[in-house]
Amino acid sequence: MANKIPRVVVREQDAQVRATNFEEVCYGYNLEEAQTEASRCLNCKNPRCVAACPVNINIPGFIHHLLEGDLKAAADVIHEDSSLPSICGRVCPQETQCEGSCILGIKGEPVAIGKLERFIGDWSLDNEAESVAKVDANGRKVAVIGSGPSGLACASDLAKMGYDVTVFEALHKLGGVLVYGIPEFRLPKEKIVAREIDTLRKLGVKFETDVVVGRTVTIDELLDNEGFEAVFIGSGAGLPRFMGIEGENLNGVVSANEFLTRANLMRAYDEEYDTPIYVGKRVVVVGGGNVAMDAVRTAKRLGADATIVYRRSEAELPARREEVHHAKEEGIEFKMLTNPTRVLGDDKGWVTGLSCVEMELGEPDESGRRSPVEKAGSDLTVECDVVIMALGTSPNPLLKHTTKGLETNRRGCIVASEEGATSREGVFAGGDAVTGAATVILAMGAGRKAAKAIDEYIKSK
Repeated sequence: MANKIPRVVVREQDAQVRATNFEEVCYGYNLEEAQTEASRCLNCKNPRCVAACPVNINIPGFIHHLLEGDLKAAADVIHEDSSLPSICGRVCPQETQCEGSCILGIKGEPVAIGKLERFIGDWSLDNEAESVAKVDANGRKVAVIGSGPSGLACASDLAKMGYDVTVFEALHKLGGVLVYGIPEFRLPKEKIVAREIDTLRKLGVKFETDVVVGRTVTIDELLDNEGFEAVFIGSGAGLPRFMGIEGENLNGVVSANEFLTRANLMRAYDEEYDTPIYVGKRVVVVGGGNVAMDAVRTAKRLGADATIVYRRSEAELPARREEVHHAKEEGIEFKMLTNPTRVLGDDKGWVTGLSCVEMELGEPDESGRRSPVEKAGSDLTVECDVVIMALGTSPNPLLKHTTKGLETNRRGCIVASEEGATSREGVFAGGDAVTGAATVILAMGAGRKAAKAIDEYIKSK
């Protein structure tokens, strides 16, 4: 029986070695390993994995072609629904989506869908196998704000429909959070991200960098003066949050966004670059999500003793299990049920430690997670030189203040329908700009829904 075959373990760098470099942790499958893992798929008649995928990839379909050795057909199946398979295969939380719904996972290990998607995605890039069908241009222009996953997915689908699509990116490099937020050791930038974006160029998508929409040009100007019939906002959520505790203005306190941007986009870890980055000897990262894991593992690779401080237990960590596992292997310390109350500093204004209290879990909150409550008399101090706050992000308010009639909620997120329509006619939005910080694949799903809605909107005019 196929479900008796053990899951194929992916090859990885040794933990002690990789903790000192920025090379990719996972090597991925070779063909033999991929086909062995593919043979575990039961090819269910009603595949729950497809329904659990935010972009509804035909997972049994591509796995079947992989098992048969027709890698081009497998790539074609994936590309029908995903424009970024090499990226999604690396960074998507498969354990809570496709793999989390795999029937094999009920009594054993689910099929390694993410690793198989990565294998086919990488093969496709290496062999230039994506089918780029020439579509007759329809003469209609659409602007996309942001070159992150939601913007890229929206642009890809619109280009395949024949639209003249221009993507406006505020930074000097394309990719959004894929380049400034996710470390090289999880997602190689030139090897993967840049090449995935090149496939969109082949579709005819145009890109303009160093364009801050709301300053360089406004959404109103794009619609009223530049000939665009619709605009999609996929600008993400890059505004960091802080705790509001005493000492957060000390030297050595930094947001995870700034820290990761310096390391990833500006390559502070590379001796050939002059980007300054400070880690001292001991770094504490406050938070428990994927961004916190990225920050703490980056700090470790830059030479610091690195610790996670999180106010809930390990069971409530929102980060991917794989990232937590890798962090522990690399020597990251975890202080669970610990909540900061004050950042300590010396008389020169530099961080010396983090004053905390111990917590215990009480009743569940609105999200279903048990709320942490403070233990009386449980003060403790964690010595450190740097404190990195990884507490979530919200959208930049610039677009709200420079666009007529664009409604946002109390968290600063753009209010949009399920299909992406906003309160401003002709303006659609999706991804983190609407939901707040979420996952790459959810952002892609939102971008694809918006592309369909934009097509229907323009055709109805």
